[in-house]
Amino acid sequence: MEFSTRDYLFDGKRRLNLREMPTDAGEARSQKAALEEATRQNLFRAAELQEKLYAAREEGLVIAIQARDAAGKDSLIKKVFSGLNPAALVVHSFKAPNSTELAHDYLWRINAALPERGAIAVFNRSQYEDVLVVRVHHMEQGYRLAKRCLTEHFFERRYAQLSNWEEYLWENGIRMVKLFLNVSKEEQRKRFLERMEREEKHWKLSTADMKERAAWAEYDAAFEDAINATATAHCPWYVLPADNKWYTRYLVSCILVETLEAMDPQFPPLDPDEAARIPQCLEQLENGG
Repeated sequence: MEFSTRDYLFDGKRRLNLREMPTDAGEARSQKAALEEATRQNLFRAAELQEKLYAAREEGLVIAIQARDAAGKDSLIKKVFSGLNPAALVVHSFKAPNSTELAHDYLWRINAALPERGAIAVFNRSQYEDVLVVRVHHMEQGYRLAKRCLTEHFFERRYAQLSNWEEYLWENGIRMVKLFLNVSKEEQRKRFLERMEREEKHWKLSTADMKERAAWAEYDAAFEDAINATATAHCPWYVLPADNKWYTRYLVSCILVETLEAMDPQFPPLDPDEAARIPQCLEQLENGG
């Protein structure tokens, strides 16, 4: 049985209802070993494609990851992306904006983190925080912004801004793929308990996580609205089950390979002047030079 990433794809052709999306591996559980091996093979393939991407330097790639707390963002990044060439990979973790960032437009800090063409950037949280946590907690009401900016259509405008910005990046050689790790409320509860019970996980504890958990329904609505408003063919979303981390990693490895293969990077040809000098260089090396 094949498990297609298209089952989790949102590219503007259908609307997301989170209640209809799976949070676990389902029938894939019976093929766990095979899919874990497929993940390893995908990562080898991704490394090969990344080398070509780095050499060609024609396009860059952003993988933007959004999720609730304890959905597995950090471990996903560690397990899936650690095998790529670090010279052409950067990971950015976006926390709550500081005073300097708040004094600029909300995309200012995101623009500064964009990869150059030839590189891959992984965003641990992203520009979407500004239509998720900001919306759920009504943070925009405390912004120092002109009244004309704080209208009843504040978030609808932001959705349009994000879509236009992502299309702008596409048209300038930067692709963006957006992932939502869809963890269930019960699995999140188990992971929170594990953090409390295991000393080596205490560093992950935050009482603020319980406040966020209490707003589960509000986050459901915010995620659905943001994804439905910004999912496009060029900059799609994938809503991935996150209760079984091995399955999430398999799906992300597939998405990474599929995206890089669609980009189709190629090693650039040797400069003609350099090629003309090759025989002379070969002769020197063969003669011990």
